[in-house]
Amino acid sequence: MAGEFASLVYTNDSCVGCNKCINACSAMGACISAEPKEDGTSRIEVDGVRCIACGACFDACEHNAREFNDDTERFFEDLKAGVPVSVLIAPAFLANYPKEYESVLGGLKACGVKRFISISFGADITTWAYIKYITENNYLGGISQPCPAVVGYIERYMPELIPQLFPVQSPMMCGAIYAKKEMGVKERLAFISPCIAKKMEIDDPNNHGYISYNVTFDHLMKYVKEHNISGPACTDEIEYGLGSIYPMPGGLKDNVYWLLGESVFIRQIEGEKRMYHFLKENRDRILGKKTPFLFIDALICESGCICGTATDPKLSETDDALYNLLYIRERVKNEKKKDAWSKRATPAQRLAALNKQFAKLNLSDYLRKYTDRSKDCPIAKPSNEELNRIFLSMDKITDADRSINCSCCGYETCTEMATAIHNGFNHKENCVHYLKHKVEEERAAANALVEREKGLLDEQRNALLETLSGVNEHFETLRQNIRDMANGNNANAEESTGISHDVGNVEEFCETLDKSMEGIIASLAELSGNNDKVVKIATQTNLLALNASIEAARAGEAGKGFAVVASQINELAASSRETAEGSSENNKEIKTAIDGIVEETKNLLQIVAGVNTRTQNLAASSQQISASTSLILDTVEQVSNELNELAAQSKSTLEETAVAIEE
Repeated sequence: MAGEFASLVYTNDSCVGCNKCINACSAMGACISAEPKEDGTSRIEVDGVRCIACGACFDACEHNAREFNDDTERFFEDLKAGVPVSVLIAPAFLANYPKEYESVLGGLKACGVKRFISISFGADITTWAYIKYITENNYLGGISQPCPAVVGYIERYMPELIPQLFPVQSPMMCGAIYAKKEMGVKERLAFISPCIAKKMEIDDPNNHGYISYNVTFDHLMKYVKEHNISGPACTDEIEYGLGSIYPMPGGLKDNVYWLLGESVFIRQIEGEKRMYHFLKENRDRILGKKTPFLFIDALICESGCICGTATDPKLSETDDALYNLLYIRERVKNEKKKDAWSKRATPAQRLAALNKQFAKLNLSDYLRKYTDRSKDCPIAKPSNEELNRIFLSMDKITDADRSINCSCCGYETCTEMATAIHNGFNHKENCVHYLKHKVEEERAAANALVEREKGLLDEQRNALLETLSGVNEHFETLRQNIRDMANGNNANAEESTGISHDVGNVEEFCETLDKSMEGIIASLAELSGNNDKVVKIATQTNLLALNASIEAARAGEAGKGFAVVASQINELAASSRETAEGSSENNKEIKTAIDGIVEETKNLLQIVAGVNTRTQNLAASSQQISASTSLILDTVEQVSNELNELAAQSKSTLEETAVAIEE
């Protein structure tokens, strides 16, 4: 059974996950809140097995996010292919489209439809079968079943009430069975239907495939307009009675009153929430046959089948369709006393006439069975421990948290939401309380982060300012050192220039000394010449003394004085010789020393010349260094200024960031 009706109602791309459909749906698990996507959007999907196609979600959705499938396209494709088809027409079709009714049937006839049968006639059979079954089986307090959504709900969610579902077929099925069994219709049957859920009834194996297509009002009229389908006026081919008013609320009840009188009590109930609530609250009474009702006339749609789930919503904004049905009802009633629809006859006479009309029908042909589908729609009830675990995961700690019952998740109570989560129909992120709690946690975390970031910014600002201050100090030191270097370089340049000047003086002195030495050497040479002359004189004097001594010896005593003079002259000569010879030795030593000085002076001159060149180069380099140092000093000054501006800008930026974080 699972998946049999999986694609009947579905969600399109307009869904925003607002949960209204969950709130409108009384079949838990039929609307499933999918896990949020990566972009945060959510969506409500439909479980076709659990969905009873009641249409409540269509009424609730403001985003037109729900659509449904029927057999309209397949119906027309088969007609084009030449498949023989006859059409059963719900009485609400004429009520909703009185102007288009005949031309649409004419168009369908032109498309190949064999014949048209109004289900108003099938409704007459249903009324007959209800009364006959109640009478023959004393079947009191049962639940009517013309509405497939009611049947679907009971089969899935309250299977214990299946024995209380009338086993009589709906007007649609009664009409189909009559067409097949009594009229001998061999072709396929299509039902022009105001109801999405009729598809479930048509496809139900218990109904033996009598009908092949559920062609809904909405999809049919759209197809007719899109494909310009129309034809000569055509109408249904079989007469009917008050079955024409079945689509209106309490239509079955009014038919029974017409035939049994108003002394019987029939409970009329319409509307999704109201109907579900009634069945739940009166479950035990219904099961125990303790209700005072002949039966319960239950419909899902509050306005009945006139404005069923597959009709144009705009048509339900007025009571035009209802007025049209009331007009048809009055037209059906006649003055024939022996007719079941006679205004002049009593209820008993009308019933007798109806029984006579359908006397040849076999009641068993119009009875049906139901299937317990609850096994396909299990709802596990969480234990207290599981419930507590789910609540804790939703941050619902206290009893007050667990009974907020805001219904924003789509469920009436927090316990229902927890049950849905337990069964996988929903998730905790769809709970407003949970999200609010998470938002508060995130806000607290964000505030803490802001405070922490503010603290870090303050630290970073202070550290930056301290660093910038230190860098500025280092630049100030560098600037001062460069100033000193510049001053030192300037002084070095001046000193180098002075040294170069002094070295130049030394060079001049060395040159003068060299010249003086040359003079001394010349003087020494002259002195050496003089010494030679003295030696010559001394030699001559010595010869003279020798001659004098010889003469003195010759003179004897008379020559003693002369001898003395000769002796002194001889001593003088010897002394002059010794002196001249000693002077000559000293002269040689002095000359040797002076030659060494001259040689060293020449070396000194070379060194001084090199020093002078280097000093001049040093002076030029010092001047260049001084100029470069001045340029560096200017650059340092500019960097220092820019650094101060950067510090001010960084401070301003940090302050603005702190303000932004606070905001």
